[in-house]
Amino acid sequence: MKKNLLAISIALASLLGAANVSANEEAFTWTCQEGKQFKTSGVNEKVRLTWESKTYDLERQTSLPGSLRYKNMNSGFDLVVLGNKAMLFNIKAGVRLADFCQTAEMKSGKLPHLFAGTEPFVQN
Repeated sequence: MKKNLLAISIALASLLGAANVSANEEAFTWTCQEGKQFKTSGVNEKVRLTWESKTYDLERQTSLPGSLRYKNMNSGFDLVVLGNKAMLFNIKAGVRLADFCQTAEMKSGKLPHLFAGTEPFVQN
């Protein structure tokens, strides 16, 4: 009985710890054409994407200069971020899920939060 309580306590503590880490990450809402939306949190090497109430971890990929690309090969989600917009694809299904997506900051002329700590975006 004591072993079961200890195991349950450890499991709860690890879950609560993970929830606190997630709660400390700021989530950004992206508004897209056709009334679509998604959220992202995290920066640089790993981004957590929330699309239609499901969450996916995307890993940063090599991309063209001035852009960022994040993929999850299992789900097929592929997020391409430029200085003024983002596009969300499902490469498994071969479809673009959302186009011309921007955060509130981007609408006011700022770069996306995902560019924090990366090479600066050079506009031509």
